[in-house]
Amino acid sequence: MTEIMTKKPKTAVIIPCYKVAGRIENIISRIGADVSGIYCIDDACPDGSGDVLDRLARKEARMTVLHHEVNGGVGASMVTGYRAALNDGMDILVKLDGDGQMPPELVPFLTEPIREGQADYVKGNRFFNITSLRTMPRTRMFGNIILSFMTKISTGYWHLFDPVNGFTALHSGVARELGLEKLSRRYFFESDMLFRLSIIRANIVEVPMESSYEDEVSNMSALTSALTFPFLHLRNFLKRLGYSYFLRGFSLASLSLVVGIILLIFGLVVGITAWTHSYNSGIPATTGTVMLAALPFLLGVEMLFNFLNFDISNIPKTPIHKYLDRIRVLRTRKDDLG
Repeated sequence: MTEIMTKKPKTAVIIPCYKVAGRIENIISRIGADVSGIYCIDDACPDGSGDVLDRLARKEARMTVLHHEVNGGVGASMVTGYRAALNDGMDILVKLDGDGQMPPELVPFLTEPIREGQADYVKGNRFFNITSLRTMPRTRMFGNIILSFMTKISTGYWHLFDPVNGFTALHSGVARELGLEKLSRRYFFESDMLFRLSIIRANIVEVPMESSYEDEVSNMSALTSALTFPFLHLRNFLKRLGYSYFLRGFSLASLSLVVGIILLIFGLVVGITAWTHSYNSGIPATTGTVMLAALPFLLGVEMLFNFLNFDISNIPKTPIHKYLDRIRVLRTRKDDLG
């Protein structure tokens, strides 16, 4: 246990590569010597990114190139990279996009909270410096705001200012607990990762960063995101409620959620029924009927707000990777003994 906690962690940088042939060489050249391994995944790129990566790998000893025969998406590339890095014994897994928006020079800064035992997962925060947002395209900013709010709701990490940011660092022990095969394979990967982390109550922190926006074109379809992401967020939100408030734990917040929903629905049904009858008959509803609808409705709203207040304050604050490391060491010793 002491050896694992005191050794210098090995950092891996994982780069999903799709249509980045003109930028990837510059990005790799800027990755510092503190990085032990560079894993580039050619996601069946039609523009020859794989050939460029193979050529660069002959000059960069730390570099491993992994090829997908069929395009799987950014999530599929990251799962491939995570598995390869874990198999090589890497301790910190950094996601770095190949389009040049994320400065490779910030990798040591991004991994610092994990190296110091302060976090399980670290994300860059592009919104820390408001003035730097002037360089972000307006359409992208608007989309990020909407996606960020949906991500907060579905994952419960309400404190994150930039939850959809793809510049991340993950502790290897936490990665092993996630169930990588369950992660979304396409562009919902970032949000789905946060959902999986919330289920095991991993601690997440953000570090300030600035992104570079030039002439790169996003491969993510805005129409596809608008049509699919809300339903995926709703699915994860309902799963999170079931896992966190009923399966793995039960509290007053759980009761507030259930009773609040019942009262809210009861008040709505009574109110709509009374209004319909009054409209059709022309007879105004009595005070008692109005109260029978309004009181449960208002109580239901109050109880749901109480639940929301608890959910916002129930953010994981303690890193879990230290305990996972201890469990792994004890498990290894047990296996060695018999």
